[in-house]
Amino acid sequence: MKVVLAYSGGLDTSIILHWLRENYDAEVITFTADLGQREEVEPARAKALAMGVAEDNIHIEDLREEFTRDFVFPMFRANTIYEGEYLLGTSIARPLIAKRLVEIAAEHQADAISHGATGKGNDQVRFELGAYALSPDIEVIAPWRLWDLNSRESLMDYAAARNIPIEMTRGTKSPFSMDANLLHISYEGGPLEDPWTEPPAEMWRWSVSPAEAPNEATYLDLSYECGDIAAIDGKAMSPAAVLTYLNEVGGANGVGRLDVVENRYVGMKSRGAYETPGGTIMLRAHRGIESITLDREVAHLKDSLMPRYAELVYNGYWWSPEREMLQVAIDHSQQCVNGEVRVKLYKGNVDIVGRRSADSLFDEKIATFEEDEGVYHQGDAEGFIKLNALRLRNLARKRG
Repeated sequence: MKVVLAYSGGLDTSIILHWLRENYDAEVITFTADLGQREEVEPARAKALAMGVAEDNIHIEDLREEFTRDFVFPMFRANTIYEGEYLLGTSIARPLIAKRLVEIAAEHQADAISHGATGKGNDQVRFELGAYALSPDIEVIAPWRLWDLNSRESLMDYAAARNIPIEMTRGTKSPFSMDANLLHISYEGGPLEDPWTEPPAEMWRWSVSPAEAPNEATYLDLSYECGDIAAIDGKAMSPAAVLTYLNEVGGANGVGRLDVVENRYVGMKSRGAYETPGGTIMLRAHRGIESITLDREVAHLKDSLMPRYAELVYNGYWWSPEREMLQVAIDHSQQCVNGEVRVKLYKGNVDIVGRRSADSLFDEKIATFEEDEGVYHQGDAEGFIKLNALRLRNLARKRG
């Protein structure tokens, strides 16, 4: 049996690798993705080799550009946020990992894929829905739902008994469960399990405290083409380069911290803290350019569709026909979302201070408080108001 394992080289996935061999007599193929998590991924190769994985069965891939171009940017065209706050940093990475798992499985003619997601979280759903949508007959092995290794101590005992090489972390281990990619870093567990407890100051890794951010504002000019940022301050950049730069500048100005309690798809509430500096800037700026380039009813319809789109991403339905249908409509709306937005970053805030576009629908002749050259006749408003008030006046008379 051949199994493709989503492999980080850490304790959990190293044990899973051995467990798959022990319980399935499996030939294991490892897949490690660089999604911009700011950690070296190449050491996973040496760890896999030390575990006896053949060189040809080790896949380590830089997916930062594909991740940003094909997943993050399309999501931000919809101004996507889950439950009014969460920018879906973890959720949006899972469909790409699922895609590569099944593609590598096809390359190796593997029988199954495997992952290290726990049986209580959302990621197991996201990985597996994605895998089944792309490869309906694939077998998925989820060890955390099958084995009895339910604590770190039991994992360490398992590793020691089987001489599994585990790199011991020096110093104090972080009490938080963390997940990172180019869009965000998340924190769960430890003191965050009490929703009344404030996240400790030392927890944050990507951003300075807004109180300690510079006393002078930073201005950025973001250039948009069809709803995507194509350049910053006049310099053309790839999607991954855009997000990397905005993370750096946003984090330096205290932008992007979030502390939320969210509703997981599996049914429980979960408290998490997030740093999404670049994504926070992207969301505000995109709404800024849309404010002058989108028709009112198109903008309002987009806003009404967004919560459904966000749920689909959060719950793991990226590869579903309904998400693809919504994406077509969203992308169609972005054809004229071109131009520039000027943002001001100051102590955790992102303010839109300028916007301009050759496709702008903002008409100074109509909007002016000065004489409007007869474009808009103010007297016409009386009939408009009375027509719209008809049902309200009728209702008031009936109730009166």
